[in-house]
Amino acid sequence: MAPDRVVVLGKIAGTFGVLGWVKVTSFTDPLDNLLQYPVWQLRRSGTWSVAKLEASRLTGKGVLAKLKGIDTPEDARVLIGTELGVWRHELPATRPGEYYLSDLEGLEAVTASGEPLGKIDHFRTTPSATVAVIRNDGGHPERWVPFVKERIVQVDLVAGRVVLDWPADL
Repeated sequence: MAPDRVVVLGKIAGTFGVLGWVKVTSFTDPLDNLLQYPVWQLRRSGTWSVAKLEASRLTGKGVLAKLKGIDTPEDARVLIGTELGVWRHELPATRPGEYYLSDLEGLEAVTASGEPLGKIDHFRTTPSATVAVIRNDGGHPERWVPFVKERIVQVDLVAGRVVLDWPADL
């Protein structure tokens, strides 16, 4: 696990007002957790750059942010769709038995009987649950496995493996 990678916490979804504020889709729980970081990393065209949070607020409709140097709606509009994140080492430490989903990306996924499912590529949030998207190099298409406590048998970060209660033939 590389401690100095950027962990995506949200994306810029739109503009707000005439002073360059942006609407942010937050992937954190609660939504405003990402506002505790004064410096964000923004990914545009595959490259990360630094952005400083100048002001922010949580509204009934979501998160708004004002980034330093973004002063007009035109400046803000260019950022729509940009992912935002922070360095992994800036996130709070986890307690034993806890982990960040981003720490599981790239780990091997196996069934409870040890059959390989593939590697966890990323996670998706659906209305009913978070889903682990698992890919393998074999002939099986990607699998979407509900990442809920009933399906998680073991997470072993040291071994680089996640054991799931999921059949290999699905």
